Amino acid sequence: MTDAARTTATISRLGHQGDGVADGPLFVPRSLPGETVSGVVEGDRLTDVRIETPSEHRVQPPCRHYKSCGGCQLQHASDAFVAGWKTDVVRNALQAQGLETAFHPIHTSPSRSRRRATFAVRRTKKGALAGFHGRASGVITEIPECQLLEPTLLAALPVAEALALAGASRKTPLAVTVTMSDAGLDILVRQGKPLDGPLRIALAQLAEQHNIARLTWDDEPVAMEQPPAQTFGPAQVCPPPGSFLQATRDGEAALLAAVQEITHGARRIVDLFAGCGTFSLPLARQAEVHAVEGERDMVTALDAGWRRATGVKKVTTEARDLFRNPLLPEDLNPFGAAFDAAVIDPPRAGAEAQTAELAKARTPVIAYVSCNPVTFARDAKTLVAAGYSLDWVQVVDQFRWSAHIELAAKFTLKD
Repeated sequence: MTDAARTTATISRLGHQGDGVADGPLFVPRSLPGETVSGVVEGDRLTDVRIETPSEHRVQPPCRHYKSCGGCQLQHASDAFVAGWKTDVVRNALQAQGLETAFHPIHTSPSRSRRRATFAVRRTKKGALAGFHGRASGVITEIPECQLLEPTLLAALPVAEALALAGASRKTPLAVTVTMSDAGLDILVRQGKPLDGPLRIALAQLAEQHNIARLTWDDEPVAMEQPPAQTFGPAQVCPPPGSFLQATRDGEAALLAAVQEITHGARRIVDLFAGCGTFSLPLARQAEVHAVEGERDMVTALDAGWRRATGVKKVTTEARDLFRNPLLPEDLNPFGAAFDAAVIDPPRAGAEAQTAELAKARTPVIAYVSCNPVTFARDAKTLVAAGYSLDWVQVVDQFRWSAHIELAAKFTLKD
């Protein structure tokens, strides 16, 4: 490939996936606004990228695996740049809906704080290989010095390799999800060999050898030394295998602090998309909570955690698909005893239908937690149009060095 075949471009902005964007549009991974770059055009992407004029915000990536690993997208940018960019993504999403608000300073989780990861693991001629896939690649990169994961989670890589030796086919890599719990590692394995008698025995022995709290193989329990509990405020909850969990303890604490500030003084709170009780159970120290979640197993785990806890007020639970069957105003104002506050933490699709019903019910205070600025801004517009004020937004960056953004926001009914 000669230099004559290369194209030069100037990066004007970052896209939502963290790639630089030049005129075209042309997407350039691991580039920054203002940089002049060169490379080979392939479709709408620039490959074989060379940074000709670096940005003042460019830094040396802290992880030696960054170039080959696909786990992070923004290690080449300074922390200050990333913090500003993520805040601006939320601000711009709101502005696109005609909204403005105050922003609290962004909260960024520290390095080596991720408590959950899904490793790609395959058998090799010499043994097994565990790590993360390269960017848009089937190649697995070893990550022994990963700067993203908690050390205990990183130390689980040999366990993932042992699982592959026991139950992976030569053709298909395992997807090994490892979550840190109060009792040790909680491991869910997918894409493994069919679970027969000999494999079950081998896996149970492996779980005992490596002190795995719980091992699940393609949704079937294999071993549980002790329940892999997660602590939510005053309660311990044993989530179903593979259940949603905030990525870092630090990020969870930041979101919880925002939710507690928003709902302070409320006596009755409804928690929508409640999961296993991340917010419901800590809030139950001060208020009665009605927790609603679509996954019945998660509801069961939440309820069991509440029943074992001490020093908490009443928590009721309901398994309900809030996309197809949102709570209506009569549900949010049962027998005239309206909820003082609502917490809503939907998945990336947001909560268009449920937000509309909250607005009709005129719930006085709403704490909205989101992992998607675009759908959050859409739902925020619905609430503002119904007479709510968007008082402030707290951006939380618990997916450090990625393009992923989380936030908490306070809405209050003006009248």
